[in-house]
Amino acid sequence: MAIEPLKRLSLVGSQDQKQVVMDRLQALGCLHLLPLAPTSSQPETLPPEHAVEARQALRYLMDEPTKRRQVHTEDGFDLAATIKSVLANKDRIRATLDRRDALAQRAKDLAPWGDFSLPPAEALAGEKLWFYTVPLRQLKALQGLELPWQVVHQDNRQAFLVVIAPEEPPAEALPVPRTHTGALSLSQVEQQLEAAELELEELEAERRALTRWVYLLSKQFARAEDQAVLQHAQSQTRDTDGLFAVQGWVGVPQVPAVEALAAEQGLALLIEDPAPGDAPPTLLTNPERLGAGEDLVGFYQMPAYDSFDPSRILFFSFALFFAMILSDAGYAALLGLGLLLFWRKLGRSSQGRRFRVLAGTLVSTSFAWGVLVGSYFGLAPPPGSLPAQLHILDIHDFDTMMRLSVGVGVLHLVLANLVRVGNLWPRLQALAPVGWILVALSGFGLWLGLSLAAPAQIATVELLGYGGIALGLALVFFSSSQRPLTGAGSILMRGLDGLLALSQVTKIFGDTLSYLRLFALGLASASLALTFNDLAVQVDAGVPGLGLLLQILLLLIGHSLNLALGLISGLVHGLRLNYIEFYNWALSGEGYPFRPFKKTEITE
Repeated sequence: MAIEPLKRLSLVGSQDQKQVVMDRLQALGCLHLLPLAPTSSQPETLPPEHAVEARQALRYLMDEPTKRRQVHTEDGFDLAATIKSVLANKDRIRATLDRRDALAQRAKDLAPWGDFSLPPAEALAGEKLWFYTVPLRQLKALQGLELPWQVVHQDNRQAFLVVIAPEEPPAEALPVPRTHTGALSLSQVEQQLEAAELELEELEAERRALTRWVYLLSKQFARAEDQAVLQHAQSQTRDTDGLFAVQGWVGVPQVPAVEALAAEQGLALLIEDPAPGDAPPTLLTNPERLGAGEDLVGFYQMPAYDSFDPSRILFFSFALFFAMILSDAGYAALLGLGLLLFWRKLGRSSQGRRFRVLAGTLVSTSFAWGVLVGSYFGLAPPPGSLPAQLHILDIHDFDTMMRLSVGVGVLHLVLANLVRVGNLWPRLQALAPVGWILVALSGFGLWLGLSLAAPAQIATVELLGYGGIALGLALVFFSSSQRPLTGAGSILMRGLDGLLALSQVTKIFGDTLSYLRLFALGLASASLALTFNDLAVQVDAGVPGLGLLLQILLLLIGHSLNLALGLISGLVHGLRLNYIEFYNWALSGEGYPFRPFKKTEITE
């Protein structure tokens, strides 16, 4: 739960060792390189040969759900030929799909006309057949048509008729444009459609057969990518007088590994602590089960190296906010069932395992909160049951839920300011976030006391509340400035800095009230679920016969819509309260992520 401390390492060796040393450093995968030479004009990317094609082929084969047993031996494996075969299969499948869809649409259009073939031109003595699809309501407009015509088929909406004329009738002669039936009969189109379907099956079988090369393609692709990264890294070293130098940041636990490499290769090694003017990258260290918190942090803003790792706070606070917004145990159970269906599939990759832990935490927290508020797809538990006994919060109790939401917000902002205290300690400026903590807690206590305390206790509540707010604002005023306490001018500027800092009192008030969205969105979700249930009951009672079917459809559509809205609201607003309100009070400055110089890992 911390940002790992880093050391600056500098390695120097002879030029003939450079290739071996850089390759070993890449294998270690623990060094964030610092450029010691001008940036290369060549981008850090794959070599041009087969790079784009290999990426396309791999993505295409990875999208195939049914994969064959993987081949691991490289004997007889031709990278260029395999890529060519995969991309050719991709193009043929796309072309066949387009042809199949066009033939299917043509067969559908020809079906009302029946299976016919156009007669030869000489069989009609110069006359031709022209086909029209006319809505039934417009048939009367054909009564004055002087050309011979005949309805060959009719359904409940339109008539299919044929006009006989040597030339296409003028556009104003008929109320609709001509229908183009083409030269092929329905049976011929269906034969071509069947052939396209068979060809598509063969191509899909060929694609599945090609998936046996996924591992070797990935291995070759990773090898080429590693080589490109290595070449780019070699261009960042300092080369002079037969020597080379490489420099970078490394985590303290990995320093012994680099020391062992330097001793083995006879390299000069310099280990330094970060200097005051340095800006090292940020390396977050969390166990894999909480690694999704790092993903949440990296999604928005990486904290600076000398700041605080908010990963775990974001992980658990996001789960709580999501649960309060969803506010339904039934929805949470449904999400949990979906998570179980994909649990094993998500476990195939490190990223998937991190995500499923986060998703499991969201589901379990949401279910627990839904039980506390007693909502199961908008229904209350039966009286006397265990769920009814666990129903201790009423989401329709506006006063209680507002106090709870604001209280959660106050605690979240207090935690943010405690983080800020830790970042600033032992400087005098650390007292400023302490002041804001006093303001937030005293203000919240004053609000609760005035609404809940007995009349005889009001004076004490006001004294403690206003006194705490005043003390907190005084701490903010006197400790926010970084200017020295020397000279009248400096003291005056410190006073101005303090006044400017006090202007944030409206900000902390607004940020605290921002947490009311937890209650508002949770109430909206519960109210919508209840509304759909009531509508379903009314439909069942008001429509005899079809009422049950309409009731089921209404419940399915209504709750699906409500669940989708709850998911979107939980994600957007649950993260917003962390990224905006919490970040603004907890962290200052933005860092950049630690990117190790390493080889690509290949997994099946």
